[in-house]
Amino acid sequence: MQFFLYILFAAAIAAADQIVKYLTVTNLALYETVDFLPGVLQLAYVRNTGAAFSSFEGQQWLFALIFLLFTGLILLEYFKKPLGFTVFERWCIAAIYGGGLGNMIDRVRLGYVVDMFETVFMDFPVFNLADCFITCGCAALMVHLVFFNKNFWKDEKSCA
Repeated sequence: MQFFLYILFAAAIAAADQIVKYLTVTNLALYETVDFLPGVLQLAYVRNTGAAFSSFEGQQWLFALIFLLFTGLILLEYFKKPLGFTVFERWCIAAIYGGGLGNMIDRVRLGYVVDMFETVFMDFPVFNLADCFITCGCAALMVHLVFFNKNFWKDEKSCA
């Protein structure tokens, strides 16, 4: 039952990401920008064929392979070999997966990822809602594993 809730959460993230991307594409011209939070954040319609800072540009097969491997590891962990993640950590993993799914939908459907959030106060790549969930999920997972789940790092893991 819990696994179903994680999948539902990931699907909701991917759906919300797709809705925001749809609204961006239908309301902004390519490379058009609109102030959202003046001096902080603006909306901009950008097509990204790579990862952050356009790294690995055009390597769609690599992103698909990483996503498939991540999917396989999640299924293995949930059904075959639990690694001792807490409930909170599993929600973080679901957030990461949901963000990855949102971007993978774009890559498969469009051949690129739609990005729309651009920081005004610093030089940072344009990003999307899926990227927010991936980044925040990873950060929260790492902090929780390092500071709150000391048992995760022990050699004796529960394999039941």
